[in-house]
Amino acid sequence: MTIRLAVNGQDHAFDLPPQTSLLEVLRNDLGLNGPKYGCGYGECGACSVLVDGQAARACVMTLGAVAGRGVTTLEGLGTPEAPHPVQRAFIEEEGAQCGYCLNGMIVTVTALLHDTPTPDRATLARALRHNLCRCGTHLEILRAAERAVTLMAEARK
Repeated sequence: MTIRLAVNGQDHAFDLPPQTSLLEVLRNDLGLNGPKYGCGYGECGACSVLVDGQAARACVMTLGAVAGRGVTTLEGLGTPEAPHPVQRAFIEEEGAQCGYCLNGMIVTVTALLHDTPTPDRATLARALRHNLCRCGTHLEILRAAERAVTLMAEARK
């Protein structure tokens, strides 16, 4: 059975079982390293991607569940030369230490700002509460998320 989906704006067809983990396809078949394998249970957020603009956990999502849909990974948000405003905010605010959680943090903030363009600090913190950081850089991450609100507002002008 061929399963088709768009990843980072490019159409792909996979001859894989529909129950194949989306994370495995992204990392192993497409060579995308943004989404990380963290817990394998959808609890830590390291594997987060956008599915039709909404944050989703790729480790527990199957290939069949995203058939015909659009998936965006960290690599699909921006480029090193022109990072997405949320990526830029995390760079400018040094919102990571080891960087393992960074994918999930950036994807979650991007999804939130798509639906809620001007969230307050409490809303940002609530949105990020299910993304785990092993290094304890939560304050820097929250500061980067706040900066992302500003950069996204500037980008919309």
